[in-house]
Amino acid sequence: MTPLLLPAAAQPWNGHDTQLVVVAAIGIALIVLLIVKFKLHPFLSLVLGSAFVGLASGVGLDKVISNFEDGVGNTLKEVGLLIALGAMLGKLLADSGGANRVVDTLLGKVSPKLLPWAMALVAVIIGLPMFFEIGLVLLLPVIVLVAQRSGGKLMRVAIPALAGLSVLHGLVPPHPGPLVAISSLNAPLGITLALGLLIAIPTVIICGPLFAIYAARWVPVDAPKLAGGVDTEHTQADPDAKRQPSFLVTLLTIVFPVVLMLLKAIVDIISPDAKNPSAARVFFDFIGEPLVAMTLAVLLALVTFGYAVGFSGNKIGGKIGASVGPIAAVILIVGAGGGFKQTLIGAGVGDAVAKWATGANISVLVLGFLIAVAMRLATGSATVATVTAAGIVAPLATSLSPAHAGLLALAVGAGSLFLSHVNDAGFWLVKELFGLTVGQTFKTWSVMETLISLVGFGLVMLLSVVIP
Repeated sequence: MTPLLLPAAAQPWNGHDTQLVVVAAIGIALIVLLIVKFKLHPFLSLVLGSAFVGLASGVGLDKVISNFEDGVGNTLKEVGLLIALGAMLGKLLADSGGANRVVDTLLGKVSPKLLPWAMALVAVIIGLPMFFEIGLVLLLPVIVLVAQRSGGKLMRVAIPALAGLSVLHGLVPPHPGPLVAISSLNAPLGITLALGLLIAIPTVIICGPLFAIYAARWVPVDAPKLAGGVDTEHTQADPDAKRQPSFLVTLLTIVFPVVLMLLKAIVDIISPDAKNPSAARVFFDFIGEPLVAMTLAVLLALVTFGYAVGFSGNKIGGKIGASVGPIAAVILIVGAGGGFKQTLIGAGVGDAVAKWATGANISVLVLGFLIAVAMRLATGSATVATVTAAGIVAPLATSLSPAHAGLLALAVGAGSLFLSHVNDAGFWLVKELFGLTVGQTFKTWSVMETLISLVGFGLVMLLSVVIP
């Protein structure tokens, strides 16, 4: 990939850039105020916040609407269908007794003190090839039921799972963010993968099971009554189920989409020629696409969690229909979060941050991290943060050793995870799925993401001293 250098980066900072940053800050504060103080629904708050940012930044009226619509459309295109498919799979998993089977096995094999560690390990395995959003909706029934059955607070098991998924998503290829940084910086994939895993393991430990101790004290909530379309108050298998799926069948169904995505990643590494792909690559690229993999997983679940346990076709159809209704609001809010993000980008907030970055005279690792942090705070998009930061520092990476080029890619990845807040669709996904308030989401999810970013970057800097 040709290194990306934004045109705006060559221009000096001006008064309009200051105006954009101030408008973005006011827009974010307005959304929080509308939700927390005036109890307005998050969807409407995000719409109003986006309208304010678009109008106050001087964007034309037609662009205000189109930017928001593009953001909603792109987010729902990438995430909305996956959330719906995950809810269908989760509903079948819960009603068939499969979730109970997994939870009973975990509780039977793992002591209560080790449950947070077990959840982190499961999340790391699930999250290796899988997008954060898909991994979360897949694990949601298990997270909630483990918290419920163990008698512990939700955050003791939710934070380790979230940390495992988030760290892998931001620091370890084959996830899109790390791959973009690797490509832009011409960093070696193998070395970066090894360094990413070396950094990811202690980061998950610190920001998952260990931070969960404090998160559970700050937000001592129990499992929500309704999580992602699954009724957690009535977690017994449907009485129409003549038998429960075995633990092995349940596990294989859950990891089925994980395996498909992992196979796609492996084949892409083995056969990197995308212009003249082999038949195997074309096939695995298709079945490993998240939408295809999740659709195939739902079809498999219709058998393993449906017909195989004794449900009729009508019963299964009813459960699929019932799973979608409760997550409609979640999908709308996540889409609106994407609309707000695109409104900020369309207004030029990202370009303003890029201008500031080119004037900095600091270590390339620190610069890459800080640019990614600034872009993440301004736009809410980890991908935009990664692409922009990697593009700006790419010319400086040519003199780095292969290992240090890999560390630079990881520094950018760490910065792209910093402080998820109201302009990030992931913030709203976590809030809605776990039934948290905005304040509770800040105290748990946002703090955890910031901690992941800082710990990850700290380990990058430590390795940069040790590795020649």
